[in-house]
Amino acid sequence: MADEYPPIDFNTFVLSMSTACMAHLGEVEGAGADPVNLPMAKQTIEILEMLEEKTAGNLSGEEERILGQVLGELRDAYDAKAS
Repeated sequence: MADEYPPIDFNTFVLSMSTACMAHLGEVEGAGADPVNLPMAKQTIEILEMLEEKTAGNLSGEEERILGQVLGELRDAYDAKAS
């Protein structure tokens, strides 16, 4: 069964966190009875920001690009919901 899942790498982890954050923002259908949870969305963004800070200079170009792009999109989505 373990072979059914793709291997976890940095990009997969970041995209997984992004999906979780979007679910907290109510942007993923079927995410639960109370889909909007701004505090959890903010915490997920802060975790990714911490990861960006702690990995600065240690990521491949693609990893850095994906993390930056994901953070930008999540911040924009959060700001739209929070205002």
